[in-house]
Amino acid sequence: MGILNVTPDSFSDGGQLPTAESVAERAEQLIAEGADILDLGAESTRPGATPVGADTELARLLPAIAAIRRRLPMAPLSVDTYKAAVASACVAAGVDVVNDVEGGGFEAYQQASPMAKACAQLGCPLILMHRRKEAIAVDFWPEILGEVRGLLHRALANGMKAEQVWIDPGFGFGKTPAQNLMMVRNLERFAGLGFPVLLGTSRKSTLGLVLNQPDPLGRHDGTATTAVWGIAQGAAMVRVHEVARIKPFVTMAGALRQAPKGP
Repeated sequence: MGILNVTPDSFSDGGQLPTAESVAERAEQLIAEGADILDLGAESTRPGATPVGADTELARLLPAIAAIRRRLPMAPLSVDTYKAAVASACVAAGVDVVNDVEGGGFEAYQQASPMAKACAQLGCPLILMHRRKEAIAVDFWPEILGEVRGLLHRALANGMKAEQVWIDPGFGFGKTPAQNLMMVRNLERFAGLGFPVLLGTSRKSTLGLVLNQPDPLGRHDGTATTAVWGIAQGAAMVRVHEVARIKPFVTMAGALRQAPKGP
């Protein structure tokens, strides 16, 4: 999954794609480099980012989607949003997948999830990311896996079919660096829930802490290493900024995982 940030304030590449045509050009480049799907985001999810309204989000997204579709009519597209209205408008404009960093929980009330209901009606896949407001856990694994099961249960209760649903453990979202590393180290626990897993570690601060690399653009090796390890532990897809640099690692890791264990 290649990242396309249509935002002025993302943590590593905000403001680099100021026009719809520049987004489309970057989309062509990512597809040529080997991206299987493009993920468009118009609201930064970095810590401390200012939330934006649905109108602002759509004003950024819809022209970009139209420009991409003119150049790449068949390229799979995902929209990174937690608002059901934005997701519905983007799918109508040509997006294929919804990637929700709130796990279907924005505007949710008890077991009602507007996002899951919208995606069920649209018939599109929905990626449910797990996140916490605070990185506090008394018993980490039972708590985290229980919360992910809760996201899955709510999505299915709102009409989603199991084959439409993906999960994302939410690396960097409400977890300590140690917890982030532990999740990737044991990613098979998420894969064992029976749904395909998306892993997004690209350029994140935990990598910078491990590598002593404050510049997000210098965290390529950390991104590649976590992608390879994640694939070995069952990740079905990795979300990255630098497709050309990460693609060989992903291809090799996938070949190793699929190789037979014996004669």
